[in-house]
Amino acid sequence: MNLVLFDLDNTLLAGDSDFAWAQFLIGKGVLDREVQEAKNILFYEQYKAGTLDIFEFLDFQLAPLARHPRAELDAWHREFMERSVRPMITAKARALVQEHLDSDALIAVVTATNAFVTGPIVREFGIPHLVATIPAQEGGAFTGKPRGLPAFKAGKIERVDAWLESLGLHLGSFDRSWFYSDSHNDLPLMQRVSNPVAVDPDDTLRTHAQAQGWPVISLR
Repeated sequence: MNLVLFDLDNTLLAGDSDFAWAQFLIGKGVLDREVQEAKNILFYEQYKAGTLDIFEFLDFQLAPLARHPRAELDAWHREFMERSVRPMITAKARALVQEHLDSDALIAVVTATNAFVTGPIVREFGIPHLVATIPAQEGGAFTGKPRGLPAFKAGKIERVDAWLESLGLHLGSFDRSWFYSDSHNDLPLMQRVSNPVAVDPDDTLRTHAQAQGWPVISLR
């Protein structure tokens, strides 16, 4: 059996769903443009630079979920999928996912972006498993805080290990394992699999991939 893991933002998507969701809410007037857009851009730049404080970011990103009822959030997300997400899904990305689905591998998306935003996107690809940052809930309503360890940097390893353990598996259970990512933030998990693949990588990841002889591909 083989294991295939995909990062989502700027890997399977030709864009960042986390950033796009905040911009979508700004565009609808749910978030204040003058204050929140500058914060959203700053956090995105920090992520790309590898300096992001994930908990500070999650305070920003999860807060709107706690201020609105789930039915309203779900309606907004359906609009978000149509307007923002589907245009970021390329034919090459769909084809790569389908190739691995047809191989009967165990497949998951592993992403720091929270599960409310990413769940419908992962289902759009037909991928059966999602390892993501989990928004905490109480009484069916979001609290605005994460539950457990965010799936970010080395946290992705812990979250993947816990997910596999829940299935009675571990990374050593597989003949081959892949992780596709665009970001140097994902180097900890990429170094744990047998087949790391850099996808439209940032400069740091590209340099590392070339030095290690990892494949570098584009899904754009």
